[in-house]
Amino acid sequence: MSVHPVQLQGNRLARWLLACWGWRVDFDGLPALQGIFVVYPHTSNWDFVVAVMAKWSIGVQLRFWGKDSLFRIPVFGRWLRWIGGIPVDRHVSGGLVGQAIDAFSNAKSNNTYFWLGLSPEGTRKKAPGWRSGFYKTAVQANVPVCLVKLDFAQRRIDATHFLKLTGDENVDIKRIAAVFLNVKGCIPENATPVAFMADKTTPRAPTSYTLQ
Repeated sequence: MSVHPVQLQGNRLARWLLACWGWRVDFDGLPALQGIFVVYPHTSNWDFVVAVMAKWSIGVQLRFWGKDSLFRIPVFGRWLRWIGGIPVDRHVSGGLVGQAIDAFSNAKSNNTYFWLGLSPEGTRKKAPGWRSGFYKTAVQANVPVCLVKLDFAQRRIDATHFLKLTGDENVDIKRIAAVFLNVKGCIPENATPVAFMADKTTPRAPTSYTLQ
Protein backbone atom coordinates (compact mmCIF):
# COMPACT_ATOMS: atom_id res chain seq x y z
CA MET A 1 0.00 0.00 0.00
CA SER A 2 1.31 3.44 -0.92
CA VAL A 3 2.43 5.71 1.91
CA HIS A 4 0.70 8.54 0.05
CA PRO A 5 -2.50 7.02 -1.33
CA VAL A 6 -3.81 10.19 -3.02
CA GLN A 7 -2.01 10.22 -6.38
CA LEU A 8 -2.38 13.00 -8.96
CA GLN A 9 -1.87 13.42 -12.69
CA GLY A 10 0.28 16.44 -13.59
CA ASN A 11 0.67 18.55 -16.70
CA ARG A 12 3.53 17.58 -19.03
CA LEU A 13 3.84 21.05 -20.55
CA ALA A 14 4.27 22.63 -17.10
CA ARG A 15 6.91 20.04 -16.20
CA TRP A 16 8.73 20.70 -19.47
CA LEU A 17 8.71 24.47 -18.94
CA LEU A 18 10.06 24.12 -15.41
CA ALA A 19 12.78 21.80 -16.67
CA CYS A 20 13.72 24.34 -19.34
CA TRP A 21 14.17 26.92 -16.56
CA GLY A 22 16.31 24.43 -14.65
CA TRP A 23 13.71 23.66 -11.97
CA ARG A 24 12.98 20.27 -10.42
CA VAL A 25 9.81 19.29 -8.55
CA ASP A 26 9.78 16.48 -6.00
CA PHE A 27 6.33 15.13 -5.14
CA ASP A 28 5.00 11.62 -4.54
CA GLY A 29 1.36 12.09 -3.65
CA LEU A 30 -0.74 13.18 -0.68
CA PRO A 31 -1.42 11.31 2.58
CA ALA A 32 -5.05 12.45 2.84
CA LEU A 33 -7.86 14.17 0.95
CA GLN A 34 -7.56 17.30 3.09
CA GLY A 35 -4.57 19.28 4.30
CA ILE A 36 -2.51 22.47 4.11
CA PHE A 37 0.47 23.31 1.89
CA VAL A 38 2.89 25.67 3.66
CA VAL A 39 5.24 27.20 1.07
CA TYR A 40 8.49 28.79 2.30
CA PRO A 41 10.31 31.11 1.84
CA HIS A 42 8.34 33.90 0.19
CA THR A 43 10.82 36.62 -0.79
CA SER A 44 9.80 37.87 -4.26
CA ASN A 45 7.00 38.03 -6.83
CA TRP A 46 8.75 35.24 -8.75
CA ASP A 47 7.71 32.82 -6.01
CA PHE A 48 4.12 32.92 -7.19
CA VAL A 49 5.07 32.22 -10.81
CA VAL A 50 7.23 29.23 -9.90
CA ALA A 51 4.67 27.91 -7.40
CA VAL A 52 1.81 28.06 -9.93
CA MET A 53 3.90 26.21 -12.51
CA ALA A 54 4.81 23.59 -9.91
CA LYS A 55 1.13 23.25 -8.98
CA TRP A 56 0.21 22.50 -12.59
CA SER A 57 3.19 20.21 -13.10
CA ILE A 58 2.08 17.84 -10.32
CA GLY A 59 -1.66 18.26 -10.90
CA VAL A 60 -2.53 19.44 -7.41
CA GLN A 61 -5.70 21.45 -6.97
CA LEU A 62 -5.67 23.84 -4.05
CA ARG A 63 -7.24 26.96 -2.66
CA PHE A 64 -5.07 29.81 -1.45
CA TRP A 65 -5.55 33.05 0.45
CA GLY A 66 -4.67 36.27 -1.32
CA LYS A 67 -4.74 39.97 -0.43
CA ASP A 68 -8.24 41.20 -1.28
CA SER A 69 -6.95 44.20 -3.25
CA LEU A 70 -5.40 41.86 -5.84
CA PHE A 71 -8.79 40.40 -6.65
CA ARG A 72 -10.14 43.85 -7.55
CA ILE A 73 -7.69 44.16 -10.44
CA PRO A 74 -9.60 43.66 -13.74
CA VAL A 75 -8.92 40.32 -15.45
CA PHE A 76 -6.11 39.44 -13.02
CA GLY A 77 -8.59 39.13 -10.17
CA ARG A 78 -10.76 36.74 -12.16
CA TRP A 79 -7.70 34.69 -13.07
CA LEU A 80 -6.70 34.44 -9.41
CA ARG A 81 -10.14 33.09 -8.54
CA TRP A 82 -9.95 30.63 -11.44
CA ILE A 83 -6.72 29.07 -10.16
CA GLY A 84 -8.10 28.74 -6.62
CA GLY A 85 -7.62 32.14 -4.99
CA ILE A 86 -9.75 33.30 -2.07
CA PRO A 87 -9.69 37.08 -1.33
CA VAL A 88 -9.09 37.90 2.34
CA ASP A 89 -8.69 40.91 4.59
CA ARG A 90 -5.47 40.44 6.55
CA HIS A 91 -6.93 42.30 9.53
CA VAL A 92 -9.56 39.63 10.25
CA SER A 93 -7.35 36.55 10.62
CA GLY A 94 -9.50 35.07 13.41
CA GLY A 95 -12.54 34.99 11.17
CA LEU A 96 -10.44 33.59 8.35
CA VAL A 97 -9.27 30.67 10.49
CA GLY A 98 -12.85 29.91 11.43
CA GLN A 99 -13.90 29.88 7.79
CA ALA A 100 -11.02 27.57 6.90
CA ILE A 101 -11.90 25.16 9.71
CA ASP A 102 -15.52 25.07 8.52
CA ALA A 103 -14.34 24.34 4.97
CA PHE A 104 -12.23 21.42 6.18
CA SER A 105 -15.09 20.13 8.32
CA ASN A 106 -17.44 20.14 5.33
CA ALA A 107 -14.84 18.41 3.15
CA LYS A 108 -14.32 15.69 5.74
CA SER A 109 -18.06 15.17 6.19
CA ASN A 110 -18.48 14.73 2.45
CA ASN A 111 -15.19 12.84 2.00
CA THR A 112 -14.12 15.35 -0.64
CA TYR A 113 -10.75 16.80 -1.64
CA PHE A 114 -9.72 20.13 -0.11
CA TRP A 115 -6.12 21.35 0.21
CA LEU A 116 -5.27 24.90 1.17
CA GLY A 117 -1.96 26.50 0.09
CA LEU A 118 -0.38 29.51 1.75
CA SER A 119 2.75 31.41 2.68
CA PRO A 120 3.01 31.73 6.48
CA GLU A 121 4.98 35.00 6.30
CA GLY A 122 2.06 36.88 4.75
CA THR A 123 4.51 39.16 2.91
CA ARG A 124 7.53 38.92 0.60
CA LYS A 125 9.45 41.34 2.84
CA LYS A 126 11.30 40.21 5.95
CA ALA A 127 8.96 40.08 8.95
CA PRO A 128 9.50 39.30 12.67
CA GLY A 129 7.91 35.90 12.28
CA TRP A 130 5.19 33.74 10.79
CA ARG A 131 1.47 34.29 11.03
CA SER A 132 -0.13 31.47 13.02
CA GLY A 133 -3.33 31.09 11.01
CA PHE A 134 -2.19 27.94 9.20
CA TYR A 135 -1.11 26.36 12.50
CA LYS A 136 -4.38 27.03 14.31
CA THR A 137 -6.32 25.79 11.30
CA ALA A 138 -4.31 22.56 10.93
CA VAL A 139 -4.51 21.72 14.65
CA GLN A 140 -8.20 22.47 15.07
CA ALA A 141 -9.21 20.90 11.75
CA ASN A 142 -6.92 17.92 12.46
CA VAL A 143 -5.35 17.86 9.00
CA PRO A 144 -1.75 17.20 7.89
CA VAL A 145 0.64 19.92 6.77
CA CYS A 146 2.90 19.65 3.73
CA LEU A 147 6.05 21.75 4.10
CA VAL A 148 6.97 22.92 0.60
CA LYS A 149 10.56 24.07 0.13
CA LEU A 150 10.88 26.75 -2.55
CA ASP A 151 14.65 26.68 -3.00
CA PHE A 152 16.00 29.12 -5.60
CA ALA A 153 19.63 28.20 -4.87
CA GLN A 154 19.03 24.60 -6.01
CA ARG A 155 16.09 25.46 -8.29
CA ARG A 156 14.05 22.84 -6.53
CA ILE A 157 10.50 22.62 -5.21
CA ASP A 158 10.24 19.85 -2.61
CA ALA A 159 6.72 18.86 -1.55
CA THR A 160 7.51 15.55 0.15
CA HIS A 161 7.59 16.56 3.83
CA PHE A 162 4.32 15.99 5.69
CA LEU A 163 3.74 16.68 9.38
CA LYS A 164 0.95 15.95 11.80
CA LEU A 165 1.09 18.85 14.24
CA THR A 166 1.06 18.11 17.97
CA GLY A 167 -0.57 21.32 19.18
CA ASP A 168 2.59 22.27 21.06
CA GLU A 169 3.95 25.31 19.21
CA ASN A 170 7.48 25.03 20.60
CA VAL A 171 7.78 21.40 19.56
CA ASP A 172 6.24 21.86 16.15
CA ILE A 173 8.18 24.98 15.18
CA LYS A 174 11.43 23.11 15.82
CA ARG A 175 10.31 20.29 13.54
CA ILE A 176 9.27 22.79 10.87
CA ALA A 177 12.54 24.73 11.12
CA ALA A 178 14.53 21.52 10.68
CA VAL A 179 12.80 20.83 7.35
CA PHE A 180 13.43 24.37 6.04
CA LEU A 181 17.04 24.53 7.21
CA ASN A 182 19.35 26.03 4.52
CA VAL A 183 16.54 26.66 2.02
CA LYS A 184 17.27 29.87 0.09
CA GLY A 185 14.65 32.15 -1.44
CA CYS A 186 14.95 34.32 -4.54
CA ILE A 187 16.08 37.22 -2.33
CA PRO A 188 17.65 35.48 0.69
CA GLU A 189 17.88 38.63 2.82
CA ASN A 190 14.07 38.93 2.71
CA ALA A 191 13.52 35.55 4.35
CA THR A 192 11.47 35.69 7.54
CA PRO A 193 12.79 33.56 10.44
CA VAL A 194 10.84 30.39 11.19
CA ALA A 195 9.06 31.70 14.27
CA PHE A 196 5.52 32.47 15.30
CA MET A 197 4.83 36.15 15.84
CA ALA A 198 3.73 37.10 19.32
CA ASP A 199 0.03 36.87 20.05
CA LYS A 200 -1.32 40.42 20.30
CA THR A 201 -3.51 39.44 23.22
CA THR A 202 -0.62 37.89 25.13
CA PRO A 203 2.59 39.89 24.61
CA ARG A 204 5.59 37.61 24.33
CA ALA A 205 8.66 37.29 22.17
CA PRO A 206 8.43 34.55 19.53
CA THR A 207 10.79 31.61 19.80
CA SER A 208 13.01 32.05 16.75
CA TYR A 209 14.76 29.33 14.78
CA THR A 210 16.65 31.27 12.13
CA LEU A 211 17.48 29.42 8.93
CA GLN A 212 20.68 31.27 8.08
